Order: sequence, then C-alpha cells, then structure tokens
Amino acid sequence: MHFQKPIYAHPLPEWGCDCHVHVFGPFEQFPLASHRSYTPGPASVEEVTGLLSRLGLRRVVVVQASPQRTDNRCLVNALEHINSSKRIQARGVAVIDEETSEAELIRLNNAGVRGVRVNLETSGQHDPEFVRHALQWAAQKVKSLNWHVQIYTTLEVIEAVSDCLITLPVPVVVDHFGRITASQGVDQTGFQNLLKLVASGRIWVKLSAAQRISDHPDCADARFFVEALVRAHPDRMLWGSDWPHTGAWPGQPRSPAVLERFHAVDDVGALQRISQWVEAANWIKILQTNPEQLYQFAT
Repeated sequence: MHFQKPIYAHPLPEWGCDCHVHVFGPFEQFPLASHRSYTPGPASVEEVTGLLSRLGLRRVVVVQASPQRTDNRCLVNALEHINSSKRIQARGVAVIDEETSEAELIRLNNAGVRGVRVNLETSGQHDPEFVRHALQWAAQKVKSLNWHVQIYTTLEVIEAVSDCLITLPVPVVVDHFGRITASQGVDQTGFQNLLKLVASGRIWVKLSAAQRISDHPDCADARFFVEALVRAHPDRMLWGSDWPHTGAWPGQPRSPAVLERFHAVDDVGALQRISQWVEAANWIKILQTNPEQLYQFAT
C-alpha cells in the first residue's frame, strides 16, 4: 500500500512517534469488557501500520482503552505483531488494578508496555481523594519497572491533586492537553497550574486530539496552548493522533448496546499543524527524542 508523502514545516526525524493510538479486536479473539460505557468498532493492527505510513512515522504507542478494562491481551497482541516487523517499533500503555500480579506486570513489560493508564474522565470520576489513591497505588505498582503513570482527566482535577502528582515516584503523563477548553483561553482555571507542573519537569503532556478541545474546524485556537506548553518545558511534550478517534457524539448518550462511530479526523493535517506551531528543534524533541526517553525505545 502506497501513500503520498506528507509535507510538514520541518523534516521528519527518522524515528518519529505517534504516542497515542488504540487497537480494538478482532472481538471474537479479544472481546470488550461487559461493563463498559461505549462500544467501539474494530480498529486493527494493520490499520495502525497504514496510519503510520500516511504520517511518515516509524514508532507508535498503543494505549489500552476503557472498553477493554484490565484485559490487556489485545494490547499485547498488537505490540507483538507490530514489533515482529522490525520496520516499526511499538510500546504500550496498559490498564491494571490493585490485584494485578507482579508476574503479569513482568509479562506486560516483556511485551513492550512502559506505562499504566488511569482513565478518570470516561467514567466521570472527579473526586480528588479517589484520584490520589488511584495514582498512588498505580505508581507503587510500576515504579520498580521504571514505568510511568498516564492520567486522563480535567484541569480542575489536576489542580486539585497537584500535591500528589508532584511527589509521585514515577513520571506522570497528562492525556489530551489536560482536557482544556480552547475557547476559554490560556487564563482558564487550571491551565497556569498545568504549566507550572510541566515546568517542574515532573509532568509530561500529550499534545493529542486537538479536536477534543477545540470547536474550530482547523483547531486553530489550540495553537496558543501548544506554544505555552512547549515554552514551559519542550522536553516534556509528546504528540499522538488518538486514532481511531473514539469519543461521545453531541446529543447522543453513550451506551454499550450501540455501536459508536469513530470521528473523522485528518491525522496528517493534525501533525502538519504541530509542525507549523513549533520550532524545528522542538519538533524533533516532540516526535523522537522525548518519546524515545519516556517509552524506552531501542536506538
């Protein structure tokens, strides 16, 4: 399969990375959790490799999604399949619970997992005490493996638990800009706090899924947040497509009984915007140097 080479404002590094994709199915082999808030369609490993070809990237991070809960078999299968090609390198972010065994963690590590995700936003969990507990036990579980904790939540929750985030014994990655609302500008509640956390060097941010935070067709107002976050600490920025673009649809309640369509997003256009909004040196950091460090890619 041949794709037209994308045109970016800066040359792509040799080992550029998409730090946030999901894989779903095949469902007869890797069924979704019975207790889930929505039902996605299939999104295959082959489609991920096609996405990388379109983007011109050779590394990818597969993230366990909420409908899969703590059954990481689909994730492990995806990592093994992608890494077997030798042409593309893959790492993973799993979901675990307090009962996950050390043997299972080692198995996940051997497959290429380098972090665990605490997804609070999909379940609507915003209680600071719950969040602190979830972060603390997750960090304790994975610190000996030199993994990180990835958190999907709002700016308000991040600000409420900043004292916990800054003292965790592992790096913390914030999903999708920290769920900012682009139309509210850089002075919105919680964003300046996020900048301080990033500047400390303890917190990483995924500049991913700009369509989740912006109402503009071209996500132009996300630029101010990209620029501010990069200024705060360019060595802590990551980029991800968020393919295959799950997410609630306006006016449609989420239900596991209904197949939820993926959103149509121009992934190449999303990465082209980032290339236009950052300097060349930071472009290399965001796409290659930073992911290489955090996800421990082989060089």
